[in-house]
Amino acid sequence: MAMMLALCRELLASHRDQLTDRSWHYDERRYRSVRLTGATVLLLGYGAIGRRLTELLAPYSCKLYALRRQARSEAGVRVVRVEELTAVLPLADHVVNILPENEATRGFVNARRLACLKPGARFYNIGRGATVDQRALAEALASGRLGAAYLDVTTPEPLPPGDPLWEAPGCYITPHTAGGRHDQDRALVEHFLENLAAFEAGRPMTDRIV
Repeated sequence: MAMMLALCRELLASHRDQLTDRSWHYDERRYRSVRLTGATVLLLGYGAIGRRLTELLAPYSCKLYALRRQARSEAGVRVVRVEELTAVLPLADHVVNILPENEATRGFVNARRLACLKPGARFYNIGRGATVDQRALAEALASGRLGAAYLDVTTPEPLPPGDPLWEAPGCYITPHTAGGRHDQDRALVEHFLENLAAFEAGRPMTDRIV
């Protein structure tokens, strides 16, 4: 969510200007900025993280699609199956990959699917690195067709310093820290203990992002 807003408002480009020539790119930054409001967002995967992101996006009135194996309805989200994905990819302004790694998802975001995206679309990977063909991603960025990419996960991790993605235009990388926070370990333990008590008492357990 933070990176979606940063890219929409040209914050990263402005920060780069500050670190380099400190020039005043008023027209370029202002007229390349876009609104997240009303954008079309496609979520690849729809578990606890996808549901939380949906909640965060609610104030922006985005049109939300979610790929999932079970085609049951979700409030405010149009659920699509993999057979429908080719038709939905060209509609997306933002594609957020939250897929887990398994036999069916390795290399899921490949050259063919990236080519279906509209020019300028942004791609975010917060799932698993192996679900993306990283060579195809670097090529899509180099061609200029893909507007930007944010990768919190890669394969391998750490990503080697010589990997082309480090210098790919419009590619922003964080070291698998998107879900981190200073008190995360305490929060996870408390969450586990709450669920343990619920399990022992026969009450429903909670599945949430802590």
